[in-house]
Amino acid sequence: MPSSHFSLPDLSAARLLVVGDVMLDRYWFGDVSRISPEAPVPVVKVEKSEERPGGAANVARNAAALGAQVSLLSVVGDDEAGATLGRLMEGENVRASLHRDAAISTTVKLRVIGRQQQLLRIDFETAPSHEVLRAKLAEFEKLLPECDVVVLSDYGKGGLAHIAEMIRLARATGKRVLVDPKGDDYSKYAGASAITPNRAELREVVGRWTGEADLAVRAEKLRNELALDALLVTRSEEGMSLFRAGGAFHEPARALEVYDVSGAGDTVIATLAAMLAVGSAWEDAVHVANLAGGIVVGKLGTAVVTRDELGAALN
Repeated sequence: MPSSHFSLPDLSAARLLVVGDVMLDRYWFGDVSRISPEAPVPVVKVEKSEERPGGAANVARNAAALGAQVSLLSVVGDDEAGATLGRLMEGENVRASLHRDAAISTTVKLRVIGRQQQLLRIDFETAPSHEVLRAKLAEFEKLLPECDVVVLSDYGKGGLAHIAEMIRLARATGKRVLVDPKGDDYSKYAGASAITPNRAELREVVGRWTGEADLAVRAEKLRNELALDALLVTRSEEGMSLFRAGGAFHEPARALEVYDVSGAGDTVIATLAAMLAVGSAWEDAVHVANLAGGIVVGKLGTAVVTRDELGAALN
């Protein structure tokens, strides 16, 4: 457990390479004052809209907000949403290499919000083509020497078809690899330094546990099967649990007010990666990542935590 006088290290020396599925998060905010005469649904009169980087792009901007040097590698469609994402990333201090694939549409999650509540989410998505993914893998290999830690952000949209090869290449050059996993087959993440599933994601893979001791047994079995240094489980109101060869380490939840959990996992893995990149111990990195997650769930939508906010929370 970090001591009470623990202070946030300077994260400006951290060099991260974030690879994965990017998306554009669109928000339409409006007023709801009546039910539609056509069907029993609310009528939302849209008054303003917002666009934010989502998925791996949100991981990258979270790391950049903490002062880290961040490169982002991903695939977008040759469309307006893809161009918007590129523009947004420029404003976030992230070096983004977004390979354009004319055969696909950029993933867009459109959320309709009325009276501070999400009423509807509409998703647009297509999996990228093989040629573009090959080109991305070649660039990944080129970017590796310039980073300390690799973050693979898997949202199951097809952008990480070569993830096993990426892990192998990164580990061969001595880089730490953190993976935010998706789906029920984790074998493709074998050999990574750590994976960061949430409670529900882990349950899909190891089944339901009956208590802390049972969770520890299941987590340790998975960690050994995948040859991971660490397994970090984010557990909402139960905080976080880090499983390593030396045993488990638990951090209690720090959320002051839970407003919106979307993107919280992105904030956690971005903070963890930045901390590890500057040489922090796992326990310190988890402690700070847990605080960052607790701050970001108090904000609407995909949001970031700044270095100042984290510093204030630590004190």
